[in-house]
Amino acid sequence: MKEVIFEVREDEVDGGFVASALGYGIHTEADTLDELRRNVKEAVECFFDEAMGIPKIVRLHFVRDEILA
Repeated sequence: MKEVIFEVREDEVDGGFVASALGYGIHTEADTLDELRRNVKEAVECFFDEAMGIPKIVRLHFVRDEILA
């Protein structure tokens, strides 16, 4: 079973979310989580062709940075 994992971070400067696939050159961004999910699915479908096989599982790993001063 083939899968791809995205690291998702909140964009602290502009708001919204940024997602990058681990091990692949796939990146996308969105203003809302629903929009991000759609963008991630579309980006994966565009990156992988029929010969490569589209991954059956796409995971979103949410990373949250917290700065203590």
